[in-house]
Amino acid sequence: MPENIDAVEFTIFDTETTGLDPAAGDRIVELAGLRVRGKERMGAFDMLINPRRQISPGAFSVNKITPEMLKDAPAIEIVMPKFLDFIAGGCLCSYNAEFDLSFLNNELRLLGRPALNNIIVFDVFTMAKKLMPQLSRYALWFVAKELGVQTTQQHRAFSDAELTWEVFTKLKIICEQKGITNFTDFSNLFVFKPKI
Repeated sequence: MPENIDAVEFTIFDTETTGLDPAAGDRIVELAGLRVRGKERMGAFDMLINPRRQISPGAFSVNKITPEMLKDAPAIEIVMPKFLDFIAGGCLCSYNAEFDLSFLNNELRLLGRPALNNIIVFDVFTMAKKLMPQLSRYALWFVAKELGVQTTQQHRAFSDAELTWEVFTKLKIICEQKGITNFTDFSNLFVFKPKI
């Protein structure tokens, strides 16, 4: 990896799901990513996925994704290889990485593929907690507002990935002000370490 953070390629990604628990059978219904380097957008990924199950009322109340929107969407076995190609060679970045990764790895397991253990993942939620310890809460929309980001959270995968990128960019400025500019220090502070 390059030592300067702005020379590293990140895919800021987000999922929308049928519910909150992949272990209980919940699945991904939307998967999106924004490939970036520094302030440059390098590519975008956004696909609805037919989960072959109902969306819970709780999930629908947040993401407003209907069965009609999903009935002609491709299955995960079509979408996942495209997403893996999209993220190849870079780092992953998510807001609350534990949630999104648990769903990604569950889908990979159901496809008979290995979990995403060979890729560096950063958690913007962790960044916010470490860099802004004074906040009373750490919901994405709240952190964005505190950082002066004007975008409103939509609770759809691509728009939330874009909002996360805006927050990530602002938090990187705080890092620079604190002298955290190289990838090693950045990784030591903010890399996501899954619970074993």
